[in-house]
Amino acid sequence: MFEHLKNTNLLENIKSKYFIQNIFQYLHEKTKLQIITYNKSLQQLINIKLFNYRFFSISYIIFEPNGKGKEYFHYKDTLKFDGEYLKGKRNGKGKEYYPNNIIKFEGEYLNGKRNGKGIEYNHDGNLIFEGEFINDLRWNGKGYNSNNIIYKLKNGNGKVKEFDDFGYLVFEGEYLNGLKNGKGKEYDRDKLIYEGDYLNGVKSGKGKKYLCDKIVFEGEFRYGLRWNGKGYDNNNNIAYELKNGNGYVKEYNEDGYLDFEGEYLNGNINGKGKDYNYKGDLIFEGEYLNGKKNGEGKEYDDKGKLAFEGKYLYGRKLKGKFFVKGKIEYEGDFFFGKKCNGKGFDKNGKIIYELINGTGKVKEYDRNGKLKFEGEYLNGKKHGKAKEYNSIGELKFDGEYLNGKKVSTIFIEEDY
Repeated sequence: MFEHLKNTNLLENIKSKYFIQNIFQYLHEKTKLQIITYNKSLQQLINIKLFNYRFFSISYIIFEPNGKGKEYFHYKDTLKFDGEYLKGKRNGKGKEYYPNNIIKFEGEYLNGKRNGKGIEYNHDGNLIFEGEFINDLRWNGKGYNSNNIIYKLKNGNGKVKEFDDFGYLVFEGEYLNGLKNGKGKEYDRDKLIYEGDYLNGVKSGKGKKYLCDKIVFEGEFRYGLRWNGKGYDNNNNIAYELKNGNGYVKEYNEDGYLDFEGEYLNGNINGKGKDYNYKGDLIFEGEYLNGKKNGEGKEYDDKGKLAFEGKYLYGRKLKGKFFVKGKIEYEGDFFFGKKCNGKGFDKNGKIIYELINGTGKVKEYDRNGKLKFEGEYLNGKKHGKAKEYNSIGELKFDGEYLNGKKVSTIFIEEDY
């Protein structure tokens, strides 16, 4: 695989990414692109190598339309699914895996979803459910924790308790038709974070949201979003009110510091907002759309100095400037949050590198203006020979990157 990637043509990568983003946008949004090995005409039409899809997708599938196939996690090339397909969808028996190679599910599939008998496991390989599934939903069977039966479902109905991989309770409440429906409670490390009503798997109706055993919001939820009600600070004072999902929200962390403030519209962050770190220091201010950074914005480092200023699109940097100690370190365009087309500067404002389509020789500096990286970039990622330095300028790495990961390395030991 690696040799093939080294020889990958940059233009073909760009075509692949354009193809994924624009023609198969709905697949790209799910961060999964199916590689269909028999579709040679499509490959010829867009004139790209199917291999390149792996380079830009989180997972990829190699299968024939009918018969057995395998799906892999892109970033590790580890097995994600092994089983039977029909007309390009999972049909028949199969097994799913976590990225750590632990089995996640084994059982029957129909039209790409779990349908029929199956067994489900957590990340540690412990049994959590055994029985019948319908359209990916647990339907008839028994739920387990530490090999003990803790609930039963009949036709998707019952009172359920669910635990995480470490044995902490994460949910207890009512199921109807295989989804959370009715009264329920959610927990984080056994601490209550929500209690109230659910409808078709999401918070809907009256409910309370908690942080460290204190109510931070009380009112009505819709589609999982806060809709009508009041928010509170750590002293139980009213911090904001929402009406029909609209208002100006102020949220606090468990230590009482401001965590976020901004405009809400339709139950989500829409408009101007500010993010703060755990000490209440401003780390971002700018515009949001449906909960994601979108439009003009500024980021600040842990000393309160400007670190980035520019435009965002759906949560990713689109165009702007990076700063180190108040001076421009990079100015240009970004693609999927990675530096793409732009120029890099030293502390005296001199141009020291230029990226074209994310490719070039790069020098990067820390917040104190000291060199921390010098090496080659390809498609916005470290790719090729590189050197890295510690905070006092000593060489700590001399080696090679491949697609953002170290593959050929010489590490320099630090004795302090």
